[in-house]
Amino acid sequence: MITLNDYLYSGDTLLRILKKYIRDLRTEAREKHNEIDLVHCNFLIQIQELLEHNDFLTAQSQKIREFYKYMAGEYPFLAFTFKGRIKSLIRAEEKFNGYVVEFIYDYYKEYGEYPSVSQIKERLSCFRDFIAYRIVIAMPRCHLKNGENVREEELRYLYEIANVLPGFLEERGFTAEPARGVQESTSPLLSEEARPYYRDYICNNSEDDYQSLHITFYDNSSRSYMEVQLRTKDMDDVAEIGSANHLSYEKKQESERRRRDAIPHGECIYFDEAYERGMRLLGLDLAALDVNMFGAVNNSLINDGCGLFRGRMILPYEHLSRFQNDIVD
Repeated sequence: MITLNDYLYSGDTLLRILKKYIRDLRTEAREKHNEIDLVHCNFLIQIQELLEHNDFLTAQSQKIREFYKYMAGEYPFLAFTFKGRIKSLIRAEEKFNGYVVEFIYDYYKEYGEYPSVSQIKERLSCFRDFIAYRIVIAMPRCHLKNGENVREEELRYLYEIANVLPGFLEERGFTAEPARGVQESTSPLLSEEARPYYRDYICNNSEDDYQSLHITFYDNSSRSYMEVQLRTKDMDDVAEIGSANHLSYEKKQESERRRRDAIPHGECIYFDEAYERGMRLLGLDLAALDVNMFGAVNNSLINDGCGLFRGRMILPYEHLSRFQNDIVD
């Protein structure tokens, strides 16, 4: 069985690793008539093309910057940041195999049989976040009027910005993708026009849980999908360094992807291979890897210059709160 781990000790560049992995995986998939591994190859080709032909990201980020300029003019009193990243190869590979494992496991537990190849393919068609942007806002307390609550004001502005975003980007060559009822918003602050496009992880989650608004766009120029997340600073703190931080999220995912008690070995090749690939990735000793532009002392101290493990930052913008007529004596 071909796994990504087999290519991470050669000293190659990230692109060379990807090309070799895709080539060998495709050859094996054709020999074994493994349709899911052919889907896997197509998934990896998307990452390869994104890394090889990324000139469009300059044009894309300029369009995103237009919304940044809009916000700076419309909300000079808010502090906010715009960030963008391309998903890392290891995270993407973990996610692909994790989707296969979770879907087959849950399907088998519910129906007592394995899903068809077409059903697995349908489950794997939902990757839309290779490219993701995040907008984080904060209302400085010094700009609050008497009686105003920080969280309430930030929420009001966050949803107001969310209402404007789809139409703004559609005028610049993007198409908002329907959320198809996933995490449908019940917030009265989200307009009826914008509601079908957002996955709202705020309205039904507590402040200690993960909270964010997610929307997916199709970039008609580059013919690629991208995700935009909108949060307040407090939501971002909870997601990054608080109770819903990514490490906790990863541990939950890891626990779900370690399940195989209900699936007998050897009955479902798609489950067995995805499970093995996932387990091997979870057991990586990052300090032992030899990938160009990547270095690690251990699994916590990492210097990733190629987007292998942490992804690649593509857009840092920061707006500091101000008032146009503020004068400090």
